[in-house]
Amino acid sequence: METKFAPEQLKNPSIARSNEILRTCVHCGFCTATCPTYQVLGDELDSPRGRIYLIKDMLENNRPADEKTVMHLDRCLSCLACMTTCPSDVHYMHLIDHAREYIEQTYQRPWLEKLIRTFIAVILTNPTLFRLGMLFGKIAKPFAGVVPEKRLQAMIKLIPSQFPSAPIGSNIFPAVGETKYRVALFMGCVQQAINPKINSATISLLTQLGCEVIVQRERCCGALTHHMGKANITHKTALKNIEALDSAIQNNNLDAIIINTSGCGTTIKDYGHIFRLGPHQKKAARVAQLSVDITEFLDKIDYPQLPKKGVRVGYHAACSLQHGQAIKHTPIELLERAGYDVITPRNSHLCCGSAGTYNMLQPEISAELAERKINSLEAINPDIIATGNIGCMLQIGRGTETPVLHTVQILDEALRQNHSEA
Repeated sequence: METKFAPEQLKNPSIARSNEILRTCVHCGFCTATCPTYQVLGDELDSPRGRIYLIKDMLENNRPADEKTVMHLDRCLSCLACMTTCPSDVHYMHLIDHAREYIEQTYQRPWLEKLIRTFIAVILTNPTLFRLGMLFGKIAKPFAGVVPEKRLQAMIKLIPSQFPSAPIGSNIFPAVGETKYRVALFMGCVQQAINPKINSATISLLTQLGCEVIVQRERCCGALTHHMGKANITHKTALKNIEALDSAIQNNNLDAIIINTSGCGTTIKDYGHIFRLGPHQKKAARVAQLSVDITEFLDKIDYPQLPKKGVRVGYHAACSLQHGQAIKHTPIELLERAGYDVITPRNSHLCCGSAGTYNMLQPEISAELAERKINSLEAINPDIIATGNIGCMLQIGRGTETPVLHTVQILDEALRQNHSEA
């Protein structure tokens, strides 16, 4: 794609990076075939190619974002299926992130929308406030249907019916038997508040496989606000996370930082880029380099082959895992190693509609995508549905009777069962 940025504009590192990305696009349109919003809405401007044109026009002309551009960019899930499909390796993630930051700086949103976005940014990134919000949300849940604002209604409906158990505190969990590895577990903020059982299963699984697990207090990685364009909040929360994790690296000679919520993993692995221009670049890059998804690490340390169970697992590939981190086959192979029969649904590359805050900010499109995903999963008749992201678990779980579990919960249960029978 030809661009016409002025030399003065290209002195801005963010503009220079976006220009670099724009120039790799060849207008082929392969991305439209795998874009969930284009599949639902059928509008070229709701495809990656269309959004790229809008971003180019906005940035190149150095004009404030307008209502039309904001509407179409807000509808983007950031699922990154387009990056998996693109034959030209267009780094759409960095482009859309820059565009959203630019929108946040130049566009005045309506007051209610601004209030909702600020509420999400503050509450969801603070575990204490989020737990308090869940308590109020549980009280309001029976009345969700009469709430006139659809986005507020969507937030209330996402509150789990069962209040979660107490969160895991800071601690060191010793390996069972010989210590082969020393790792830090990043627990996440939303996941730890909603379903701490995922982190408990992760600790159990890792310690059984010879890992000493260091757990620090929960911190936000910055992903939710990053995808809303709120750079100031993102940098503030992410830097706290970087400082804590880098300190753990330096003090404990870690083999890995384990991440078990893939939405966080995609952002943490990109810390080197996000903080490339500031004084924290080295620490950010060090944290990013040592960070791995739990399935990557389990594959590396050889999760054992277990007996067949005759249980069908429907595997839902979270977008942030399959597209954001290019981890596609490893979770399936691990589940098969654990003795399960794994089936993937039709159109497994398409998003379930959760996408961080998307199911709260774009509830109608999100609901359509959720219905499509749930129908495709139920069509394969699984006994259990497995996925690697808390957002997907909530999105799919509220629309099906089939149990929806995190991949690590299934792998941990299989390993503990095998040990008890040995």
